[in-house]
Parts: sequence; C-alpha cells; structure tokens
Amino acid sequence: MRQSGDMGATATTAGRAGRVEMDDRRAMVCHIDRRATASQILANMVGAVDVALLLFFVLPGPAEISLGDSWQRNAIGMAVYLPLSCLLGVWFGRRMSPTSASWVIEGRVPTAAERDRVLHGPNWCFKSNAGLWLGAMILFVAINAPTSWELAFHVGWTLFLGGMTTCGIAYLLLERDWRPLTELALSAGPPAEPVWPRIEGRLVLGWLLATGAPLLGLISVACDAFLNDTPGEEVARATLALALVGFLTGLAVTVVTARSVARPLTSVRKALARVQAGDLSTGVRVSDGSEVGFVQSGLNAMVGGLRERERMQDLYSRQVGEEVARAALADEPRLGGEEREIAALFVDVIGSTTMALEAPPERVVARLNRFFAVVVDVAAEHGGWVNKFEGDAALCVFGAPVAGEDPAGCALAAGRELQARLRRDVPELRAAVGLSAGPAVAGWIGAAQRYEYTVIGDPVNVASRLCELAKGEPGRLLASEAIVRRAQADERDRWQLGEAEILRGRSTPTRLARSVAVGAERKRAQG
Repeated sequence: MRQSGDMGATATTAGRAGRVEMDDRRAMVCHIDRRATASQILANMVGAVDVALLLFFVLPGPAEISLGDSWQRNAIGMAVYLPLSCLLGVWFGRRMSPTSASWVIEGRVPTAAERDRVLHGPNWCFKSNAGLWLGAMILFVAINAPTSWELAFHVGWTLFLGGMTTCGIAYLLLERDWRPLTELALSAGPPAEPVWPRIEGRLVLGWLLATGAPLLGLISVACDAFLNDTPGEEVARATLALALVGFLTGLAVTVVTARSVARPLTSVRKALARVQAGDLSTGVRVSDGSEVGFVQSGLNAMVGGLRERERMQDLYSRQVGEEVARAALADEPRLGGEEREIAALFVDVIGSTTMALEAPPERVVARLNRFFAVVVDVAAEHGGWVNKFEGDAALCVFGAPVAGEDPAGCALAAGRELQARLRRDVPELRAAVGLSAGPAVAGWIGAAQRYEYTVIGDPVNVASRLCELAKGEPGRLLASEAIVRRAQADERDRWQLGEAEILRGRSTPTRLARSVAVGAERKRAQG
C-alpha cells in the first residue's frame, strides 16, 4: 500500500510539473500574441498619421479643390470602412494568432503544416495589411472621383504611400515579435526551401520603406511644382518634411532590417569561433526561415557531423589504439603488411576460470576492466598500445605502426612497471607477463569489408609462450634474450640472463631473462 501511495505521489508531482510547463508555454504564447497585436496596431497608427500629414500638410493637392468639397462622402466612407477594416483585421489576427498554435502549448514537435503556418505568418499579415490599404485606396478614390479626378488621384496616391509604409513596418515588427515562435517551429529542421521574403527581398523591402516612399513623395512634389507652378515656399516645406521623414524612417527601418540579418549571422560567427577552438558542444538556434536560417541549420548539421566524426574516431582509437587510428586517418589503409622491428608484451590473468566460477559475473567484469585499464595506461605511457584483448589476456605492441627509438627497452620498462602497478591497483588479481622482440609483419589483415591492424611473427608467439611459463615464476615476469639484447643500455642493465628453455611449440631453446629485482626475489625463494 505504501508503494502504491509513493507511486501516486510521484504521478501527482509529475502531473503538476507538466501543468506548470504547459502554463509557462501558454504564457509565452500569450506574450508573443500581445506584442504582435501591439505592433500591428502601432504600424497602422503610424500609417494613418503618415497619410494625414502627407494629405493635409506635405503633398500639394489640387489648387482649386480640397477634401472639404466632398467631406460628407469621405466621412461616411471613413465611418463605414474603418470599423469594417478593424473587424477584418481582428478576424485575420485571430486566425494567425500564436494562441491557436496548439503544438506550442502541448510542447510537441510541429507538423510540416504547423511549421509553415508560423513561417509564413508575417507574409500573410503583410498581404492582409496590403489588402486592407488597397481597399481603402480604391474606396476613397471612388468617393472623390465625382468631385475631381485630380483630387481622387491625390487621395489615392497618398493612401498608397501610407499603405506602403504601414505594410513594411508591420512586417518587420511582426517578424521580430514572432522570432521565439519561429525558433520553436524550426527546432525540428528547416523547410525544403527558404521562405519568402529571402535576404534580397528583405533588403528591397527595407529600401522601399527607407528610401523608396520618401523619394516617391519628393517626385510628387517636383512633378506638381513643374505642372502647377507651386510656390517655392510650399515646395521647400514639403521637401523638408519628406527629407526628415525619409531620414528618420530610413534610420529606423535600416536598423531593424540590419538586425534581422546581422544578429543571426553574428551568432553563427561566434559559434564557428567556438568550433575552431575545439568546442563541439556548441550550436545556434535556427530563428529564420530564409537563407539565414539555412546557414544556422547548416552550422548545426556541420557541428553534429563533427561530433559524430569525433565520437567515431574516439571509439575507433579506443578499439585499435590511438597510434593506429592516427596512421589510418593520415593514410588510407590498404590490405597487406611490411616487416617491422617490434617488441611484444603479452599479459594474462592467472586463475581467471576459478574466479569466474566463484564470483558473480558483474564482479568478474569489474575486476577485468580495472586490470585492463592498468594495462592500457602502462602501455601508452611507454609508447605502446594494446593490439588485442583476448578474454582475460592482452597483447601490447611497441614499434608499430610508428617506429620508436627503443621499442625493446620501452616494452621491458612497461613490463616491470605493469607488474608493480597490478600489485598496487588490482591486488585481487595475479597476472603473468611475457616479453619478446624481433622482426614481424605489421599491417592491415582481413578482407576488403572488414580488416584490422595487427602484427604477426615470432616475437608475438614467443611473448605468449613466455607468459605461460611466467605463471610459475615468483615475479611472474619473463623476457627473451632477444628483447634484452635489442634494448638500450640503461634498460638492458636492469635485466639478467638465465637458463634456456624449449618453449611449447618450438624446437629450439629460448634463453630467458628476468629483471634484476625479480632475479633477486627468485634466489631468495630458492635459497
């Protein structure tokens, strides 16, 4: 009953945590929705103010006709179209609202359709704003046409400039506000093709807002001055106003457009710097559906590939040895071998069969892993590597694939240190060590589909036989005369030659060698 109660409490805690996470995601979505709504309202208010300033104070209108001549029709049109456009905007905004993105609140990966809905959201809002302003332009041109086609053109042209400004600002603001939502939508991967507007489209849009609209206004002023002989004071006032609007609008739009491109690229640049420094845990959030997002996604894919390559290289070097791995990466492995002067160290656990029968498998494996950890460490410290793990034994090779100055001396030093380290670090295990050296064939052995780097030759066989013989020795460490003769003087002096033995499977005797310390221990045991 207590276990059931604990499980129920755990489930309750997990459920409460899930509800908290869902509430956090819902709050995030609502925050994005509020910001996006405020941005759209702000953009349209800026457009309305822009139209009013252009219509009444900046752009010169017809000389003998004004809006006052048709103010009743314009007032009725405004009273009808403004609420209608607001209703249409609210309806479209609800359809595009992030709060309808159930996948965000549920915390799941979006489908392709849900992802595209988010990525194309700013575009659809741009089109909806353009449609509403186009409708206003058509309506008020029609209202003012009976009074004067010149007045109708003046109103329509002003609404066109205001609509251009509104649509561009609304798009840039919404694209900025939706960026967290875009990051979530792109977390599962980029779309098949970059989303419009691409980089060049954004730059063109920024130019239209920053330069195009004010220039069109200046062109209007210039044309009116030529055609209607507008007073210089009015031309100067209109030119100054349009220049100021162009300067301020251009600065704001350029900053927003530049940030929308520069910030993601800056994150990519910083991530590349971390990768160059060796940090392959880095990555960037894909926050854009255009070419910038593809660059971000490409960086993440590249870093993921490098991590996988490093992991494979690490596993490979652990399996075959670091020196072999480096040689394989430096040059394409080819089946075959070459004669090399190598030294072999063979180490084998004594009594492993009895240990396997008496101890649980987990304990046996743990002991063997500690044993092999010492073997690998000692071999690497002395310039060798473990060529094979054979159950409870291991073969270490010195002098291949990279030739060393003194492979025989390195192997002998490794054998002495290995026995000392095993007694200290793995006292519950006893192991014998055999050492030999000489010419052997080293290379890639196997088939085209599966091969490995190994050494084949008499030194390996002799080291294995000496390891068997060493199991009955007090120091459990034997070397052949051949490896001692090949070692340099500083290591050769640490060994003393003894009797000759005919090893199993051989017809000629092999003279044995023991370390000076082991020889003294052997004499004490015999004496």
